[in-house]
Amino acid sequence: MSGYSYFNSPELGWVVQKFGGTSVGKFPGKIAHDIVRASLLRNRVVVVCSARSTGKKAEGTTSRLLGVYAMLKAVGAATNAEEEQLAHIDNAKMLMNDICKDHIAAAEAYVSDPVLRQKLITRIEAECQELVEYIIATKRFNLEINARSKDRVISFGEKLACLSMTAVLQDGGVDAEYVDLGDVLHFEAADPLDANFYKTAVDAFQKKLGACGTKVPVVTGFFGNVPGSLIDGDIGRGYTDLCAALCAVGLKAEELQIWKEVDGIFTADPSKVPTARLLTSITPSEAAELTFYGSEVIHHLTMDQVVRATPPIPIRIKNVKNPRGTGTIVIPDPILSASHQLHRSRSLAHLATNADGLPKPPKRPTAVTIKDNISVINVHSNKRSISHGFFARVFSILDKHSISVDLISTSEVHVSLAIHSASTRIEAFSSAKQSLEECGDVSVLSDMAILSLVGADMKNMVGVAGKMFSTLGEHNVNLEMISQGMCERD
Repeated sequence: MSGYSYFNSPELGWVVQKFGGTSVGKFPGKIAHDIVRASLLRNRVVVVCSARSTGKKAEGTTSRLLGVYAMLKAVGAATNAEEEQLAHIDNAKMLMNDICKDHIAAAEAYVSDPVLRQKLITRIEAECQELVEYIIATKRFNLEINARSKDRVISFGEKLACLSMTAVLQDGGVDAEYVDLGDVLHFEAADPLDANFYKTAVDAFQKKLGACGTKVPVVTGFFGNVPGSLIDGDIGRGYTDLCAALCAVGLKAEELQIWKEVDGIFTADPSKVPTARLLTSITPSEAAELTFYGSEVIHHLTMDQVVRATPPIPIRIKNVKNPRGTGTIVIPDPILSASHQLHRSRSLAHLATNADGLPKPPKRPTAVTIKDNISVINVHSNKRSISHGFFARVFSILDKHSISVDLISTSEVHVSLAIHSASTRIEAFSSAKQSLEECGDVSVLSDMAILSLVGADMKNMVGVAGKMFSTLGEHNVNLEMISQGMCERD
């Protein structure tokens, strides 16, 4: 605490603040001075960072590290071709040199204290050299390259980002401490991602954060070792959100804050719909639907953790460029039982009027979202077979090729499947299409999009579907599939 004006006061409640890669890359000074320092006047703070990026995806740290991993795999595959291995190692070194120079340039730009700056630069160079030595060791000792090797490589992005952010905070008078969660868990690859995993992770994170005392923890959004793989397993990209959520649950935080470069969640994409309005609040179920159908809101597992916490923890989405804005708060909603839903549906006539007996204005959907890069596969059975046999065959083929379906529309001998092309391997899609032709006539519609209306209690919004279809018709938009979610939210 000595020499620092800002630190965590033990009597205050916790707030966990997660910052994305672009925010860390473009606005580290603003994060330190305008957000973290201001928050420390009201709360204890944990900072969770993604790997830094300056906005161009190809030049982001994670994209470059994926290139390094590709070189690592190539080194492992070319065991009998030393010249080829050396060429791949040189390519990996070039990528690591770019990463190193980028982080050193940021240190020189955002850390004014010469001692802190030099200490950070030395640490950056050491971390980058460690990864280069790992690649060289792969050649020398013929190390196995697997999904966990990929995790190890990618983890350096969060390490470098958090080392940098720790120095920027310290330079701004914040008593910050770097916390690496890369090896805090010890699960085997075959272990399940179940309740025991989450409980173990929460306990381990809480212990690491508690050891910081009054220092402000700056936590790597990357954590491990998890069952399977963090990147290629069930968690996947967006793991930093989940890390922040698990920290919040462990500390029983008052709020989890996700900081982006937008003011919050809007009724539509403001870059496409100028009249889109900022939503002051939204339920986790609505946020989950928006995330699935195209809006980058919050990692789905993040909401699961904070909603099930005791007590539930609200999530607030805020803008790094507008820290005084209120943002959008995701407020945990109660899980309605079947009896509650039945009672509610029988009471619609009563709910249609207000306390004065006057009709209430019609309820509208919360938001509209578009999911692009959709392909629709139509399969029409050429046999009058039993429908469940036809469907079983279709879905077993999709499962065999690890293809997820976004929307389904069916009749007894016909099924239409909407599939997100961007998240499906081209060869898997082609192979699945060929196998589906054994079930019947197959046609594919490419370059489609899913338009979704999202809102709680959608099935009781009379006239919404009709209004939607009329509006689409007025603008000459043809419908290929129609699907209503059973969850009442879309």
